[in-house]
Amino acid sequence: MKTLMAHVELGRSNSGLLTIAADLAHRFSAHVIGVASCQPMRLDWQDAYITAGVLAEDRKEIEVQMAAAEQELHAMLDAKSAGVEWRSTVTLGTLADYIAQQARAADLVITGPQMPGSVQDRSRRVAIADLVMEAGRPVMIVPAGTKSLNLDRVLVAWKGSRECRRAISDALPLLKLAKDVTVSEIAPDEDMSRAKHHLADVVDWLARHGIHANGKAIVSTGTDSERLREIAARDQVDLIVAGAYGHSRVREWMLGGVTGDFLLDPDRCVFVSH
Repeated sequence: MKTLMAHVELGRSNSGLLTIAADLAHRFSAHVIGVASCQPMRLDWQDAYITAGVLAEDRKEIEVQMAAAEQELHAMLDAKSAGVEWRSTVTLGTLADYIAQQARAADLVITGPQMPGSVQDRSRRVAIADLVMEAGRPVMIVPAGTKSLNLDRVLVAWKGSRECRRAISDALPLLKLAKDVTVSEIAPDEDMSRAKHHLADVVDWLARHGIHANGKAIVSTGTDSERLREIAARDQVDLIVAGAYGHSRVREWMLGGVTGDFLLDPDRCVFVSH
């Protein structure tokens, strides 16, 4: 991983996310691109009138927030990375589109969790679900308040989906740094034999890349997202690697799923690919 992209939110501190970006930049001697996007104040059909002064004040606030985000990026990354650059825009398009387009320049996008908010918040907050779907790059989601990424214990949430195969391949550089890697598949009791066979293949594949891993088939109880959260907490996992949206987003929205229920708003760092 020679280029990392750190997506920062405006109007708030991004110190936790930038701490992780700095750590990874140091480990990989990587270049870091800081990126931010927002929308300007727009006239709502219900608004009778917005003065030019209000619009000018909004633009001034954006400039102040952009400058503060760039300053925080340089303060935390300049001494830890091979180089730092800044990209930002004010757009009438979706914020995720801009970040996803910039991801062409990076090996990994580092961002915060999915943040629920008001209509006003959508002018500053990126829809992380859209970003994961559109980026064409792996995305690391860093929960608020995260202080470090030790990589002592990494859990690969295995499923036989193309998204999961893509995720574990994308994560190889990180898995090589990990002290302990466990590849787990959650399956019904009657499928345990098949799951163990799948895991043996994945463990052997990792071994050929110089990564020692353990395979662990786990009987499903409750939902997969609940089981995954329980396993991660029990084993004190530092990072989860998983495929995102193995099912359609409509199905996840209607029925629930690991991506929407856990991975986009996790309690620890996750590395996802779609």
